[in-house]
Amino acid sequence: MQFKPVTVDDYPSLKKYFEKQSFQLSTYSLFSIIVWSSQHLRTFFFVENDTLVILNELDNQPEERHLILPLSLTGVITPDFLYNLAKTVGIRKYCFIPETFLSMHDQNQIESYFTVSEQPEFDDYIYLMEDLVHLRGNKFAKQRNLINQFRKTHLSKGTVRIEMITVDNYIDCMEFLKIWCVQHNCDLDSNGSLACEKMAAINALRNLDRLDSKGILIRIDGVVSAFGICSHLTHDMGILNFEKAFSNIKGLYQFLDNECAKRLFSSYKYINKESDMSLPNLAQSKNSYNPVMKLKSYCLTVVS
Repeated sequence: MQFKPVTVDDYPSLKKYFEKQSFQLSTYSLFSIIVWSSQHLRTFFFVENDTLVILNELDNQPEERHLILPLSLTGVITPDFLYNLAKTVGIRKYCFIPETFLSMHDQNQIESYFTVSEQPEFDDYIYLMEDLVHLRGNKFAKQRNLINQFRKTHLSKGTVRIEMITVDNYIDCMEFLKIWCVQHNCDLDSNGSLACEKMAAINALRNLDRLDSKGILIRIDGVVSAFGICSHLTHDMGILNFEKAFSNIKGLYQFLDNECAKRLFSSYKYINKESDMSLPNLAQSKNSYNPVMKLKSYCLTVVS
């Protein structure tokens, strides 16, 4: 059981473990696992007996070292399996445990092995694709109004162009990201979360084709001013992994969000927009789009 760092090169061999997995938390996206792995959030794995085991480590935070639920091609993951695995590899904690997994097993059995605790900052927001495409009703009046303002100001002048992100234009997205990050102070000293997200977005832009992902960019007057990237999660749910827009252009974010729903998620029923990380402004933004559900995330810590 030798852990090795996960890289883009591992995608073809690991893909089969994620193609039919049913967990709806965004953590269980192979795309996310790979692009977020860096020197600050390190991800490792090993495969044994057709079961994939994944370990996450945070820089200078050894207490946050944890496993996520293993994914098996042939067997069923049970609480006793998790307990024995934790003992074997010497890691006491599992994080990002979906509520659906807990409901599948006897609570007394789980609590005989683990202490269960919530991770409210990592609850995922889930939306109906049709809601975000059509924005019908009073509950989406604000979004429609902002989109209409953007259309009148920019689309009516013919200055807006939407493109799929490709090897020919992703560099333009990287230039946009540099400017966006200057505006939002994305450096490790002042904002570690945004700094890590910047590195993940760069990994994503560089490897969209290799990771079976796709995205769109929006140009205004020829300059990339927004982009969005999605990936596969389950048979009926995709993830909007990255969504960036210049905040000084009124209605651009709402226009981007609507175009992402139309162009990137047509084959899915649900869109997962990940968590709010307990950031009030982000929570307000995500709630304003009227999620149909929020998926809870839990940790399991070995009791002895």
